[in-house]
This record gives sequence, C-alpha cells and structure tokens, in this order.
Amino acid sequence: MRALSPDLALRLTAAVDSMPAFPKSVHKILTLTRDVACAPKDLVHVIDKDPVVTVKVLRVVNSAYYGLSRQITSIDQAVVFLGFNSIKNLALSIAAIGMLPESPMAGFDGQRYLFHSLTCASMARQLAHRLPQSDPQDCFIAGLLHDFGKVVVAQFMPVEFRRSMELSVWKDVSLHVALQEVVGVDHASIGAMLAHKWHFADDLVQTIAHLHQPEKYDTDMMACVFAANQVCKQLGYDLGGSLHVHELVPTVAQRLGGKLQDIMDDLGDITPLVEEATVFSKL
Repeated sequence: MRALSPDLALRLTAAVDSMPAFPKSVHKILTLTRDVACAPKDLVHVIDKDPVVTVKVLRVVNSAYYGLSRQITSIDQAVVFLGFNSIKNLALSIAAIGMLPESPMAGFDGQRYLFHSLTCASMARQLAHRLPQSDPQDCFIAGLLHDFGKVVVAQFMPVEFRRSMELSVWKDVSLHVALQEVVGVDHASIGAMLAHKWHFADDLVQTIAHLHQPEKYDTDMMACVFAANQVCKQLGYDLGGSLHVHELVPTVAQRLGGKLQDIMDDLGDITPLVEEATVFSKL
C-alpha cells in the first residue's frame, strides 16, 4: 500500500474507529470451539448470554433449509444438531450482519454484499479441505470479512464510494482499482485495519490486506480466499461495479493444484453452499 496523505490517514482512522466492536460473545465462541476440551454446555452458556445470537441461531435451525419435522426450542438442542463448526460459522455470520448500518448506504447493496461474502466464506472453507495444513474455519472467517473495507467506505465516505462504483463501470476496471483512484486507498487496506481493530489473528489481517496482491502473501489461507473470491465473481456473485474475474496467480494455482476452471470443476455442485449463504444472508 502506498503512503497515505495525513488527511486521508486521519479520515480512515476515524472511520475504522467509528465501526462497532466485534461482539465479545462471538470471540468467546471462536475461542471455545478451538479448544478440543470444550463441551457443548460451555458453548451453550456463552450463546445463552447473547439474546441476538440466541434468537437468530434458533431462527436458522428451524428454517426450511434444515427441514426439521420438529421445532428446536433451545440452544442446547441447536448446538447438538448443528455441531460446533456450524454454530461458529452461524455466530460469525450473525456478527458480520450486525456490523452493517441499518440505513441504506449510497450505491451499496447490503443484501448482495452479504450474499457475496457468505458464499465466498463457504467456498474458501471448502477449498481449505484440499490443503492439509489449512484450517477450514479460519478460511471461512477470512472469506466472510475480506470485503468489509467496502462497508467502511460506503458508510463514512458515501460520495467517494458512489463515484468509485460509477468509475468502475465507466472505465471498466475492478472496484478496488476505482477506490484507489478516487479515495487514495482500496478496500482491502481498510478492511485489514478493521480486522486488526477487531483483534483477529495477523494471518487473517494480512490475507485481507493483500487480497489483490496474493503473490506477496503466499499462504494457504490466501490461496483459498483469493480463489473463492474469483469463483464467486465468475458465477456473478459480486457486489457490483465492473466485474473482473482474475485467473489464479501462480502462487495460488500451485497451492490449489490448478487453474480457476479446474478449481470450479473440482468444487462440483455448489448448490448447498449457495443455499446456506442465502439462508444466513437473510438473518
């Protein structure tokens, strides 16, 4: 990232500082689910203390997506039915949705953004299973948060965001290129600042920061998130602007063992991933 002007640095710092804190309950859920000694009752204890997460977990587990014949009425039952990893992903999704402003933002389609982020997260998790050293759940988090810098710009720099969207279409360039030209920095750099504020691991922060320069941060997580993002674009699951799908850079292709089309072919039927993203995005 090139050096920021003092004025822009101050604006970005103020914008990131104005974003709400990531819920402590979700951080506790993440910590608990990493502990092999964690018991279901420990997870239930944390979720029960957060009424927002409780209500939305029960809403999802009782949705048509799972097709249960009998309604689940307690978090105890939901944890047993969904399992630790699904509860973690659901709690993260609920938290991410809760970070979005309630009022519409200029040129920003919140529903489309959520669907893209959730689909990217699910695909990154799926791709992580191909790499023995990667953590599928960490890749899910990175995929979920990779575009959050766009939310910051849209909320606190609405004029610049709308202008960037228009420039993206007019010049036929990716939105991150347009943001760099209009704002002076792209959403990846801003998203990394936010992830750092939210106390996520440095690996995740650096993955978000280098999303558009993946060859400069050659890790399994980067490979999974970058590839998942391109698959989503190829399928039309993107926020908007001029749609540019990029072939996998050599570092990513080498880790995943093929070009973009090879990866898409290997993913097979992604309908379950898309359906899950659809359910979660409507929370």
